[in-house]
Amino acid sequence: MKKYFVTGLLIWIPLVITLMVLAWIVNTLDQILLIAPAAVRPDALLGFHLPGIGVLVTLLLILLTGLAAANFVGQRLVGFWESLLSRIPVVKSIYYSVKQVSDTLLSSNGQAFRKALLIQYPHQGIWTIAFQTGKPGGDAARHLGDDFVSVYVPTTPNPTSGFFLMLPRKDAIELDMSVDDALKYIISMGVVAPPSPPGSALHSSAALLNR
Repeated sequence: MKKYFVTGLLIWIPLVITLMVLAWIVNTLDQILLIAPAAVRPDALLGFHLPGIGVLVTLLLILLTGLAAANFVGQRLVGFWESLLSRIPVVKSIYYSVKQVSDTLLSSNGQAFRKALLIQYPHQGIWTIAFQTGKPGGDAARHLGDDFVSVYVPTTPNPTSGFFLMLPRKDAIELDMSVDDALKYIISMGVVAPPSPPGSALHSSAALLNR
């Protein structure tokens, strides 16, 4: 009975958590419909609540914003909007900090979170996985030199919190592992190990065992 019960839990727990996360995302994005007058909201027009319309509206709004900002007029409007925000003291700091992070993470030519690294942390002999976020900047770069990298060490099982480190490039080992696989490895607390890269000793041994 215990074996069957655990097997059932292993099936239901991931499914229920996935559905809960999706429901939270849909309900959150559906809140965008509250900005419209009550008379023209989908619930009033259809006569019943249809979840997910807010998701479609949000995606459409993001797409239209991108299309508008891609032309000359849109770029001028974005520039005007940013110059307006730059005149508000507190808003300026928050907006430009978030903008720099989002531009770095989402830029196609950026290097942030493009590489999974193996580093020794918090001391020698203890290894953990980190993500390269770039190179030291500002006055830190002047003191450290060019042969340093900036890395982010996420915590387990919540990778949204972690530690920012600057360490010599020679002390960071670049892994043949995608960022997605590295995140799964971290979130699962090492339970969900990524596949061994082709050509490695572990990969050859696994191939022999599967024959």
